[in-house]
Amino acid sequence: MIEFRDVTITYADAPAAALRDVELHIPEGELCLVVGHTGAGKSTLLGAINGLVPHFTGGTLRGSVLVDGIDTRTRPPREFAHLVGVVGQDPLAGFVTDTVEEELAYGMEQLAIPSAVMRKRVEETLDLLGIAELRHRPLRTLSGGQQQRVAIGSVLTAHPRVLVLDEPTSALDPTAAEDVLAAITRLVHDLGITAVVAEHRMERVVQYADRLVHLPGDRTVRDGLPAEILRTCDIAPPVVELARYAGWSPLPLSVRDARRLAGPLRERLRPLAPERREPAAGETLLTARRVIVRYGDVIAVRGLDLDLTAGRVVALMGRNGSGKSSLLWALQGSGPRQGGTVRVAGADPAALTPAKARALVGLVPQTPGDLLYLETVAAECAQADLESGAAPGACRALLDRIAPGIDGAAHPRDVSEGQRLALVLAVQLVAAPDVVLLDEPTRGLDYHAKRRFAEVVRELADGGRALVLATHDVEFVARVADRVVVMAEGDIVADGPTAEVVVSSPAFAPQTAKILAPEPWLTVAEVSSALAEPVPEAAI
Repeated sequence: MIEFRDVTITYADAPAAALRDVELHIPEGELCLVVGHTGAGKSTLLGAINGLVPHFTGGTLRGSVLVDGIDTRTRPPREFAHLVGVVGQDPLAGFVTDTVEEELAYGMEQLAIPSAVMRKRVEETLDLLGIAELRHRPLRTLSGGQQQRVAIGSVLTAHPRVLVLDEPTSALDPTAAEDVLAAITRLVHDLGITAVVAEHRMERVVQYADRLVHLPGDRTVRDGLPAEILRTCDIAPPVVELARYAGWSPLPLSVRDARRLAGPLRERLRPLAPERREPAAGETLLTARRVIVRYGDVIAVRGLDLDLTAGRVVALMGRNGSGKSSLLWALQGSGPRQGGTVRVAGADPAALTPAKARALVGLVPQTPGDLLYLETVAAECAQADLESGAAPGACRALLDRIAPGIDGAAHPRDVSEGQRLALVLAVQLVAAPDVVLLDEPTRGLDYHAKRRFAEVVRELADGGRALVLATHDVEFVARVADRVVVMAEGDIVADGPTAEVVVSSPAFAPQTAKILAPEPWLTVAEVSSALAEPVPEAAI
């Protein structure tokens, strides 16, 4: 169905090829998972499947890419619309209508599909993705995860033969991600659709994949059965890292398969206890009381109370649309707040000028690119140093810790989504106000980048700052958070130490906790430390 023949892709003014000498064949009816480091070329590979690379992006493509026997060099991308459906990393950037129902129908209208068929497909897709209650909602009022499901639905309604999905679960809560992946898997198995999925959260997808394509960072491609590639791959989900550490064979790709092999390891760990950081109770840096956020008739935050103390990392979790982002914006002072009080250093951030509010409470939003406005990565870093009063080069040094190797001369809009997020994190964190709010801060980051980012977060907390991470990344939470607050329908339904909250939750428990339950282990690193044996480098 999809064939790359000796493909090399080079962008204009780039010092090296984005992809080199790629030979790849993906048969019909397979789910193919594409993995690699942040900036390794995954989005370039996906964009070449329907000709967006190079027809839209520019650059030079040597070799040929064939989809159902059609060479992408000979047709514009619009002529692949009936054949290839694409969902990018930023759903909002791809929307062209105002409401959910209109967006689901728009692609079919362009393909001249009869109205009766359109109505039937819209209803099927609303049910398939669990978004029927959103059908009349304006797209701009949806949460990031809800927007992502709508973007996937808008592609599915056209019934393409190939689905290309770039980070399709990155903004979804664990349950919603499972639902979306189950729907995609059903289309692959029952209808013979070919799905190509690039995803950094491999733990969510790898068990469903028929083929794994690995971009190792040298611009080439390796592909094969997932278990074979992951045996030596430098990036792998926790279930694979734990299996490597314990020497299990065959290599398990799912929690269920791993549990069948984990009995002896559980017995070794039973008399031991995880070594966990216990931060001392610090000064209360932010106090929120009876906070209410409302959008028309929709109540996003319902009279919520929250205290943030120095030296602690709080993970804010909950399903899509539970009010996490609304709460962060209200705490920072830039978002709406119809009731309640927020106090930081004796002041209400909403009553201050934007500059003074940012000096007290920093926020990295779900769409971090909105904070970038200069022409190069180097200019953004230099401006961040100037505005924060940091030493020259401090922002660039922080960026290199999180995602090394980003070209300083590159435009921030031309780097990958993960690299752009890393840049915004560096820009915001170099200023490091006493309270730092991060909304989905690991989207687009590979396991290595997340490990390095976790070190930065811990250093900030150890320096006396309070940090809040609104995230669906349960593996990152297990590694870095001291406290977990779970929201539902705008209210707090659980609040406590990380291990107590996540281990007991089927939705929010990390893979290691599920495999070793009922023992309270959260990460491979904890297991390694307890057994006094080194842990594989890629584990997080």
